[in-house]
Amino acid sequence: MKKLLFIWEELKSTFWFVPILIIVLAVGISVVAIYIDSLADFPKEGIFRYIFAGNADSARSLLAAISAAMIGVAGTVFSITLVTLSLAATQFGSRLLRNFMHERVNQVVLGSYISTFVYSLIVLNSITESNGNEFIPVFSILIAIIAAVANIVLLIVFIHGIATSIQSEKIISDISTALLKSVTDLYPEKVGRGPEKLIVPDLTSVKEKYGLREPVRAPESGYLQYVDADIILETAKKKDLLIVLHFKPGDYVVKGIEVMEINFKKETEREELEEFKNAFFTGKVRTPQQDVEFSIRQMVEVAVRALSTGINDPFTANSCIDNLTAIMCYLAGVKFPARYRYDDEYNLRVIAEAVSFEGVMNAAFNQIRQYSEGTPAVLIRLMEAMITINKFAERPQLKKVVRYHAEMILRLAEKSIDEEQDLEDLRKRSRLLIGSSPEPDKLKK
Repeated sequence: MKKLLFIWEELKSTFWFVPILIIVLAVGISVVAIYIDSLADFPKEGIFRYIFAGNADSARSLLAAISAAMIGVAGTVFSITLVTLSLAATQFGSRLLRNFMHERVNQVVLGSYISTFVYSLIVLNSITESNGNEFIPVFSILIAIIAAVANIVLLIVFIHGIATSIQSEKIISDISTALLKSVTDLYPEKVGRGPEKLIVPDLTSVKEKYGLREPVRAPESGYLQYVDADIILETAKKKDLLIVLHFKPGDYVVKGIEVMEINFKKETEREELEEFKNAFFTGKVRTPQQDVEFSIRQMVEVAVRALSTGINDPFTANSCIDNLTAIMCYLAGVKFPARYRYDDEYNLRVIAEAVSFEGVMNAAFNQIRQYSEGTPAVLIRLMEAMITINKFAERPQLKKVVRYHAEMILRLAEKSIDEEQDLEDLRKRSRLLIGSSPEPDKLKK
């Protein structure tokens, strides 16, 4: 089931899926509407003559005008979308193109215009006139007129959405929302249940108990996008296996490299292990479904570009830091999956490469710190972020990670900040984490 959900999420993130669904829906509506016209005799006198087409020629002219207008505007919408994607890639990074393509409004607008064009063509083709008998699908034409008016409103909504979607605050907010959804969906999910206390097993003796080993290799080079935890754990429990995962989602694997190691007891079980080849997906790009660092790096890329010499925009960088701080505060309170995972009877079943709080902290703040050299406003905001995260990090090992980052920020500030008062402001904040200590001499350039 989760495998299907992963495929569904990937389909929704494409730019073609929703428009094709709308086009198929339009074809179905056109068939039904024409069928209703063939059964019903709609009045064409009185007030209805202003609603329904009066003759075949006027009906053809109307539908031709609607179809031509819709395909023309569809081309304009497509051009505007390409320009927006180009600007976004240049200013904020190519990895954010996925976010723009995922915008549902853009997909619906493009699909709506093309589907109205297809609908009008189908209805236009149904108009017949021979030997004094004519068939004018007046109800179907009325639907085309309503769709054309709705598309005009939709165009206004589209232009407004495009104008707001390339603003840095909106981009950062959207990335933060997607990242928060990703971490809240991902980390409550567990591959297995660990013991109350951390137990580091003797892997040599554990593997000797099974005796036989079968490697599962990557079918192609690419990023590991998805690992089906349910299949791995349930199969390991049912067949008494020990599974060793050498990579985690987001890692790059080379074709033929060993991705998974299966330890089992009976030679007859070797042929039954083929199903593990369907337990993971590889692809050419990283995806956010199981890769929490993917969305983090999107935010980091915006901040790093803002700190570049050509842009030099510390305000955008500080906004990214604020949003990353909120995510790290949430992650400081969740239980990360352990490397050693057990079944209900505390039998070791899975050894996995797990994401840790230290890993996500490094992904979130290392590059921003490195590119903020000599920028007091950003370094001070980074130190304030560490203070905030430390309040949510209740476990000692997490506080140690936060303190480690605070010390690196302080050392960089002492090397790169010339103004003594700016440096003193940062030191005052650092003492809330690191404590009072003799201030090291400022390094000369």
